[in-house]
Amino acid sequence: MRQSTTTTGGHALSGVLFIGNRRGRRLIQLYVGLALYGVSSALLVESGLGLEPWNVLHQGLAELTGLTIGVVSVIVGAAVLLLWIPMRQRPGLGTVSNVFVVGLAMDGTLALVPEAHTLSVRIPLLTAGIVLNGVATGLYIAAGFGPGPRDGLMTGLHRRTGRSIRLMRTVIEVTVVATGFTLGGTVGVGTVLYAVAIGPLAQLFLRLFALSGASGGSTVVAEGPPPRAILRR
Repeated sequence: MRQSTTTTGGHALSGVLFIGNRRGRRLIQLYVGLALYGVSSALLVESGLGLEPWNVLHQGLAELTGLTIGVVSVIVGAAVLLLWIPMRQRPGLGTVSNVFVVGLAMDGTLALVPEAHTLSVRIPLLTAGIVLNGVATGLYIAAGFGPGPRDGLMTGLHRRTGRSIRLMRTVIEVTVVATGFTLGGTVGVGTVLYAVAIGPLAQLFLRLFALSGASGGSTVVAEGPPPRAILRR
């Protein structure tokens, strides 16, 4: 009887350690992914060939206010998160972390990377930025700690209005690109390439980095509207 109790206790301890290690790995994956997302966005800024939709808005607001694009990203992310309240969206650790980590990583990278003046440098920066953005997206979504605030806005509007996610995403991103461009944000070939490439890249790296058991004992790859929606980013 004592041996059985000891064995059971050993299994329980092993289970606790396994869960703890898995959660620790997911946390590392989350913050590495968010930091790399900020780095990738900074590379797109430095390329000067076009930004992803939300950063067109962030850059335009930065031009208007004199704040850094990273600080503007944090402010806009926090403002968007407030819009979750009437839509009854529930943020996760990844949602709140997204607001701060991406903007800080972006500003840090922009301070370190020298300005690029020739196409021979700007094109590789653009390419690296888009690919790294796909890697970062796969990392932080697969960690399973919740969608970013902007993706949650999209899925929240989808639930509240009954309109398709595709329509909500299109409306939101056309609005932010148009507003950002009007304020001085950079729209160019990079914006188009990002729009075309980010879905397949995110899907590829999400499958690569998905962790078994990150969401209710199954993989995170296709659980619920938010992850699927984010893959269209």
